[in-house]
Amino acid sequence: MRVFQNIDDVEAAVGEHLGHSDWFEITQDRVNVFADATGDHQWIHVDPERAAEGPFGAPIAHGYLTLSLLPKLGADLMRVEGTKLVINYGLNKVRFPKPVKVGASIRVGGEIAGFEHTKQGAQVVVKYTIEIKGEDKPACVAETVRVLVA
Repeated sequence: MRVFQNIDDVEAAVGEHLGHSDWFEITQDRVNVFADATGDHQWIHVDPERAAEGPFGAPIAHGYLTLSLLPKLGADLMRVEGTKLVINYGLNKVRFPKPVKVGASIRVGGEIAGFEHTKQGAQVVVKYTIEIKGEDKPACVAETVRVLVA
């Protein structure tokens, strides 16, 4: 994990890769709980028998489930000391190049893609790439925007 001592250290690291998180397995239980939370019970996610006959040969995680794991996975990559709090400000761009099959493991890599000083402290863009173990295409590529409050 990269630990930045202050906001200025984050600015100096624009363009640097932050490393990778640990691998994290996507289970059918997690997919089902997400389906319950969002009301998205499409068979491709929650019906393993039917999904086995579908286009991917297995149930797949919701794209938004994969995206929602960024706070958990991204916490392995960086921490900024000397701030009062960090606020999720949103996303610039999100793509889901490859679905994540249930039982697969994912991890995230990230880089600081942008930085701007603000009245509160700074606005930072982190580009995350969620990889699937053993696959050549990523599950998700997302640019997140965070506000660092000094």
